[in-house]
Amino acid sequence: MSGLRVGITGSSGLIGTALQQALTDADHVPVPIVRRAARPGEIEWSPSEGRLAASDIADLDAVVNLAGVGIGDQRWSESYRKLIRSSRLDGTSLLTRTFHELGDDAPSVLVNASAVGFYGDRGDELLTEASPPGEGFLPDVCIDWEQAANEAADTSRVVMLRTGIVLTTDGGALTKLLPLFKFGLGGRFGDGRQWWSWITLHDEVRAIIHAITSDVTGPLNLTAPQPVTNREFTDVLGDVLHRPTLIPIPSFGPKLVVGADLAQSLLFDSARVLPSALIDSGFTFDHGDLTTALHAVLGR
Repeated sequence: MSGLRVGITGSSGLIGTALQQALTDADHVPVPIVRRAARPGEIEWSPSEGRLAASDIADLDAVVNLAGVGIGDQRWSESYRKLIRSSRLDGTSLLTRTFHELGDDAPSVLVNASAVGFYGDRGDELLTEASPPGEGFLPDVCIDWEQAANEAADTSRVVMLRTGIVLTTDGGALTKLLPLFKFGLGGRFGDGRQWWSWITLHDEVRAIIHAITSDVTGPLNLTAPQPVTNREFTDVLGDVLHRPTLIPIPSFGPKLVVGADLAQSLLFDSARVLPSALIDSGFTFDHGDLTTALHAVLGR
């Protein structure tokens, strides 16, 4: 399937930028949906003001909604928690209202971001799309975010992307870890037994395009089929970089630097997530194991 017009919110972000290029390479037409004044080939919207012209998205085949402030960009003050929530729910609700306004003329697909934060801290439990949500701030945000997206289910096919740790050198968690590890100062976080569910940026955008072009619906775990513990992640990254990983990082360190709740959620919570629905829908990973993934990402 080629030649689809795909609207993208959050198009200037890490995933949105890569998705635009991947869509272009696959002969589709990415259409950024932006908050500033739109340039030719773009669509303007304002989630905070509830402004999006239905006529602007009527000729789109799909919308990929990636809008939302970064979870780990700053400490979780009360005001930033509200922003994390509103930056996701306001835009998603605006899109679904506009889909309803268009009715049969709405884009046929809404692919909406979510996160493995949906599952919360679950220890060694194997988690699939059928698993119930966890408890806490991030699960609550993801639950409401997905419910907002599902409001479009009566007009369009809706897919929710429960994305894990995205591996790339262009941003995100790996870029923050690399300086320590390159200097031989990297190590496990805490006891290292918490599960990290990851995916390369390359496979992330491939999976999003698969969600657009296949008939899959509902939640999709965008994680590689081999999640690893933090200890395993640390060892593999050290091996790929040819650096020792002997210095464990106690939990109080990151909690002092970025705040207890943020550090706990991003570094110490355990989510052993499997991409069951994604694999069942026919998707195959280019980077299915961590060693292959890190060699590809780091060019080593």
